[in-house]
Amino acid sequence: VQLQASGGGLVQAGGSLRLSCAASDRTFSSYTVAWFRQAPGKEREFVAAIIRNNGRTKYADSVKGRFTISRDNAKNTMYLQMNSLKPEDTAVYYCALGRPVYSAYDQTGLYYYWGQGTLVTVSS
Repeated sequence: VQLQASGGGLVQAGGSLRLSCAASDRTFSSYTVAWFRQAPGKEREFVAAIIRNNGRTKYADSVKGRFTISRDNAKNTMYLQMNSLKPEDTAVYYCALGRPVYSAYDQTGLYYYWGQGTLVTVSS
């Protein structure tokens, strides 16, 4: 499965961006989908996920209430709506597909496929 992420860019603090990630395979609907991000000099961290078995959404505490993850299985595409952006949200954002056990949705090592990353820069 190939993933193509898009939608990153430069935005002022308080602004919004919507990231998209298109998958190349119809098996997209069978995967847990997730967004991770990596800021300069930091490790890649979990942002949000939609669990494949029950459709529940999970968020990192740092983005809860500001970011919304969604998916459109008919289009093999996932999204990340980011509102009220802060300078600390600046990072390269990666989409990922996997089948982690329910409680391990935030573990990077359990995702099989990754997009190339899209840069989000939030200015103060």
